Amino acid sequence: MPLESADELRRVLGYDRVAVVGASTSFEKAAHIVPAYLQRHGYELWPVNPTADEIFGRPAFDSLSAVPGPVDTVEIFRPSEEVPGIVDEARDREDVRAIWMQPGIRHPGAAREAEAAGVDVVQDRCMKVEHGQLVRNPMD
Repeated sequence: MPLESADELRRVLGYDRVAVVGASTSFEKAAHIVPAYLQRHGYELWPVNPTADEIFGRPAFDSLSAVPGPVDTVEIFRPSEEVPGIVDEARDREDVRAIWMQPGIRHPGAAREAEAAGVDVVQDRCMKVEHGQLVRNPMD
């Protein structure tokens, strides 16, 4: 079952090493704005974009499996139909604790597979918005 409660989301937002699959070099795109916000708030980013050399001042990697450092969360900015392949790559790593799919991105089947492997899953939610509401300016 995808995570929904404030406590569950807050726990995942506490993981600070984030691989951003679909990170963008275009400053006006959510795939750049959201991760840049996260980086400003202390997250260590690993951009994954096979067409870029560098994003957020860090080298960009061709795939999730090419990211050399530890990854806690995989943040996805790719179409829903690409989610199963990304989840497969995440499951092949020993370090991924959560999969976070940005607004408009869902894949219930891949989510179930990730959860069965012990990985937390958040679907169709914005990390920037949730961080702002639950971590930066918590209401409860």
